[in-house]
Amino acid sequence: MRMYDLIEKKRNGGELSAEEIRWMLSGYVSGKIPDYQMSAMLMAIFFRGMTDEETSVMTDAVARSGDMMDLSPIAGVKVDKHSTGGVGDKTTLVIAPIAAACGVKVAKVSGRGLGHTGGTVDKLESIPGFRADLNREEFFAAVNKTGLAVIGQSGNMTPADKKLYALRDVTATVDSIPLIAVSIMGKKLAAGNDAILLDVTCGSGAFMKKTEDAVELAKKMVQIGQRAGKRMAALITDMDTPLGHCIGNILEVKESIEVLKDGGPEDLREACLALSSNMLYLADLGTLEECRAMAQEAIRSGAALQRLADMVEAQGGDSSYVLDTGKFSEAPYCEEVKAQKDGFITHMDTESCGIASVMLGAGRETVDSAIDPAAGIILQKKTGDAVKQGETIAKLYASDQKLFATAAERYQKAIVIGEEKPAERPLVLARVEKGAVEMF
Repeated sequence: MRMYDLIEKKRNGGELSAEEIRWMLSGYVSGKIPDYQMSAMLMAIFFRGMTDEETSVMTDAVARSGDMMDLSPIAGVKVDKHSTGGVGDKTTLVIAPIAAACGVKVAKVSGRGLGHTGGTVDKLESIPGFRADLNREEFFAAVNKTGLAVIGQSGNMTPADKKLYALRDVTATVDSIPLIAVSIMGKKLAAGNDAILLDVTCGSGAFMKKTEDAVELAKKMVQIGQRAGKRMAALITDMDTPLGHCIGNILEVKESIEVLKDGGPEDLREACLALSSNMLYLADLGTLEECRAMAQEAIRSGAALQRLADMVEAQGGDSSYVLDTGKFSEAPYCEEVKAQKDGFITHMDTESCGIASVMLGAGRETVDSAIDPAAGIILQKKTGDAVKQGETIAKLYASDQKLFATAAERYQKAIVIGEEKPAERPLVLARVEKGAVEMF
């Protein structure tokens, strides 16, 4: 078998066999197939696409390219949630405790933030003492004890994805729906859960800008998971404006805890109820309506908040910060961003809002960047809100006053103020399950 022949076959619109795909991935991970040939294959896939069979086989090959997590030591149904990323997206901190409070096990492997999107691990590590580097035995013990645990990516899981993503990043082949699906679902299948809920974000702060592209990606990933024997569903959620009011690690943890205390911003609450009810549904606990009622009760009773505190304690953190968010440190400096004219906020470039937060120290521009856990932004006004000239639309927080000028300028440019209030956009745009798409 020759890589040249496979490149030519895909370039001409042919379908690669399972044997050819597995040979190609194995050879690339081992170093037998060079970057320049795999780059040519990625570009051929970018233009020619992949069949459902090719995508499923390639995903399985990526998942099996390294360690596969065996979650059998964890009793009960294990349900995972994956978000394709966004700004202010702290839903895992709310929905995982809700699911655990309802009897579902959440054994989650999460990433760190990079670029304009935040990472769940970074947010949790802003809680003093919290450890995301549990070994497998500690991880399993924590989930069995508390119902949930969140750890960072480590070890030798999906080395093929790491190599492929690095290559896609420098060859202009990142935005290929089949390759995105392979990358996400390869990691999800390797993580070993029984069911997977996908939160496919859409809008100016998401990778998928158009609803139709987000639906297409969701359909592809749901199909891959079903072929692998997983229970699957996907929600297409709005990321055309930041989720909630807070961007930044400590700020987002505090806001998540407010939701678990039966408060918090309406959009964040609704997103968390939609996601958690679908997780419970995938665990076969009832209809979506029944599962939503269970999720609401888990919040109202305080059971979900206690589960978060239990998880933090089990992973070495100080759970008193969960019960009393006033203990968190605050950034020493704050600067207000003012509206430049009267009107309505008609649009927010959500990606630019996230970048402004990174410029304050809340995120990473490179994998080696240090994070200031107290830095970030609190949104005073969002899309659809009326504003008056000189009114505060956001508060910026940082540990260095020199960071405010450029971050404030970036945030100001992200906000569009018009004369008419924009039409409301639903928070959940669509739901995908078993090939069926329900638009909202």
